[in-house]
Amino acid sequence: ARHLIARRSILSKAAAAAATTAAATLGVPDVSMASPSSATPIADRLDATTLKLPPPSMGSELNGVDNFYYADWLEGEWDVTQTLNRAETPLGLKYVGGPSGSEAIAAKSMEEQRRQIGVPVNLRLRWVKTKFGVAEDRLFNTKSRLDSFAGRSVVSSVEYANVGGSNRASVLALGGSEDDPLQTTVVRFKGPAAQKVFVVGHAEEPGPDNKDTWAGREVLRSIFALTNQNTAPPVTTDTESIWQF
Repeated sequence: ARHLIARRSILSKAAAAAATTAAATLGVPDVSMASPSSATPIADRLDATTLKLPPPSMGSELNGVDNFYYADWLEGEWDVTQTLNRAETPLGLKYVGGPSGSEAIAAKSMEEQRRQIGVPVNLRLRWVKTKFGVAEDRLFNTKSRLDSFAGRSVVSSVEYANVGGSNRASVLALGGSEDDPLQTTVVRFKGPAAQKVFVVGHAEEPGPDNKDTWAGREVLRSIFALTNQNTAPPVTTDTESIWQF
């Protein structure tokens, strides 16, 4: 059953994808509905103007069921509104201009990005309960995000890929199910393009004094490539999402 945000009065406290850094571009969605920042290091990053990608997390790489696990009460399907309120290029435009580093392409990309500032995007996101914790339904959410931000249906399919730290064989061997989310996804677009997304690192911090508060971060690495005869090299982007509830 789909759960609305009104459950547990989370609406007054939740901020989805509260801060994101992608390569040299910094985009920070609206966090006006978030609760006051806690003293945890992850929450402190929400107000930072300069962010460095944290190191990879290796703590549970050997068990094969590693994932970014959220607070238990996030389980369910949520109606979400995300609004971009700032876009910056602290390292310059050359890192935004694709494989060739074209500043002309970068300038057009940033112009389009800035046109999205203040524009709310409505989407639906889902988290599911597993034996190991509540995890993001990456198949559902990846398609929802990409289609919603494009303003049309652009995704043909999304599927999980097995990697050492997160794979179906290990999940099943440790009592999980065929439907449990994995870390790595492969997206095939309706045009001649595909993208593979890996989890590089993650950390979670429950609120120190209140079980209804939680902060977490996840670093993703995406590799986007054309699937036709075009010889353009793949584009690799690192993104950090910071969440506070």
